[in-house]
Amino acid sequence: MLAIYFNFNILEEDYYEIKKNFGRTGGCTLALGIFGCGGSEKAADTSAPVKVGVTAGPHAEIMDEVKKLAAKDGLNIEVVEFNDFVTPNIALQQGEIFANSMQHRPYLDATLKKEPGFELVEVFKTVNFPMAVYSDKIKKGEAIPDGATIGIPNDPSNGGRALLLLAEQKLIEVKDINDVTTSVADITGNPHGYKFLELDAATIPRSLPDVTVAVINANYALPAGLNPMTDSLMVEGAASPYINIFVTKKENAADPRIKQLQKIYQSAEVEKFISDHFKGSVTVGWK
Repeated sequence: MLAIYFNFNILEEDYYEIKKNFGRTGGCTLALGIFGCGGSEKAADTSAPVKVGVTAGPHAEIMDEVKKLAAKDGLNIEVVEFNDFVTPNIALQQGEIFANSMQHRPYLDATLKKEPGFELVEVFKTVNFPMAVYSDKIKKGEAIPDGATIGIPNDPSNGGRALLLLAEQKLIEVKDINDVTTSVADITGNPHGYKFLELDAATIPRSLPDVTVAVINANYALPAGLNPMTDSLMVEGAASPYINIFVTKKENAADPRIKQLQKIYQSAEVEKFISDHFKGSVTVGWK
């Protein structure tokens, strides 16, 4: 597994600074020794390793399994690990990786709205990570007290997802229970006087001591030893629109390696790995 080391306490307002720095360095400073300087992934060069960006945790573990199976099929995958949601899409747009597997459709849509020049497309569905509410102060079955501080992700799509989960549990009211772009400003009812602390999604598990409860993405909860099925106070419903997706640049969508990757990723072998390894806390998203 290849890793990229940053200061990952990335706030939403730092997005453009990250993008500016990444573009200025051609990936050399941010991805020292990983991407190379100014190189880009060429769809036509089928002999080169296929660089797939993932976030640390389950996405990385699943892609490592895909890599093993792909090698038997003659496809050389290089797994590039990130520890935030922002950089993988920038790296993909810059041509530093061939594809990424780390986001759901609402997050990609939010990125494309923010960056209309990005030519990124969904090519197939991968897995579902149920978002859940955790606490080291409250036990399962206990009510969240009035005035509690609730940690939620600070990026628009995952922050909205967290708020919709709380609304689904009747803890707050929002303008539109089906609006994935819901923000704190869209809360119309907060009878318990909850305070919301917006944090970088990757840091929320470490912030549990600083909040009453926190809403955490499963791909960050699991590496922190938190299982949404067994350790959470409440968990997202099964009808979630947040199925994760495999994304590439528009120019690569017809590359035959995409179909090869889809066949391997959605194979019975990978499905069994997901079932056995994650024991229901991560589920397949293509069925």
